[in-house]
Order: sequence, then structure tokens, then C-alpha cells
Amino acid sequence: MRDNITAKRYADAFVEFAGPRIGMERCVAEIKSLKWLLRENPQLERILKAPDVPASEKFRLIDKVCAVQYSKELCVFLKHLITKWRIARISDIADYIREVYSQGESVAVTLRTTFPLELVLIERVKERLQKKIGRSVNLYLELDPDLLGGIQILVGNTIIDGSVRGKLQELKKQLLKT
Repeated sequence: MRDNITAKRYADAFVEFAGPRIGMERCVAEIKSLKWLLRENPQLERILKAPDVPASEKFRLIDKVCAVQYSKELCVFLKHLITKWRIARISDIADYIREVYSQGESVAVTLRTTFPLELVLIERVKERLQKKIGRSVNLYLELDPDLLGGIQILVGNTIIDGSVRGKLQELKKQLLKT
């Protein structure tokens, strides 16, 4: 859970830093391209994540890679991740940016239920989410019988749990405390 929070914070920070300078579409495109580059070149990823490789060498490597196809903003961000010992989280950060920001002005939301909901109820949930988030919502429905009833909403790394299973787990925690 803590790793997800770390990835979210760094992803949001990159978008806040680079978005106004290079545009949201380019932010998302560059981070997707970087993830593909690291997947296709595992040696590069190993060097960036290796604790025994000095930061100065990693910085030179990043400068070479960025000079070819990436913005200065992404280069600065990667150096910051190295400085903060968070470069190992780059894949999770890239995934979060892709999931949350690739929709442009809209956000992908998953609505989990134990049974199909009526269209009117789905529209009400969507409208309330749009008001709460302040962005348009692309709503995806998922049936999950393990919820036992109620609904669960996933917005990026955030879970809004109104399921019976979630309520039972919360009750169990409270009973164990007393």
C-alpha cells in the first residue's frame, strides 16, 4: 500500500511539474515511451536501479538517453528519482500516470458490484463522481461476487469501499481493537 502511495505522489509531482511546460499529452507519451524503453533494454534499467553504480554515472546515462528523444523535464524528474532513491519505482509511477492521466481531461473509474445495476443508478453514481473529482469520468463496470453486496469504486489508487465485505472487515478491526 505504501508503495502505491509513493508512486502516486511522484507521478502527480511529475505531472504538476512537466504538464504546464510540455503539455499533458507529451507527459503521458514520454513516460509510456520510457517504460517501453526500459522494458526493451533491461540492462539500462538494471544500471539505473543498481545501488553500486554512482549517481553521476546514472546522470550521464540519463543525459544521453534524454538528448535523443525526451524532454528536459523528464530528464530532471529521472535525476530527482535517483537522488531520492526512488528510481526503482519508475515502472509503478509510469503505470499510475498512464492510468490516471492518459484520458486527458477524463479519468478512468471502475465500479465493482455483486450484481448488475440499473442504468439510472449507474448514471447517478457517475454524476456524483464527476462532481467530486472535478473531471469527466469514463466508468467501467465489473461484477465481483466477493463483495457480498454494495459497491466498490476504484479511481486510480484510491478505493471507495461501500461493500458489505469492506464493512465487515472494518467491523472486525474495531472489534479486535477493543
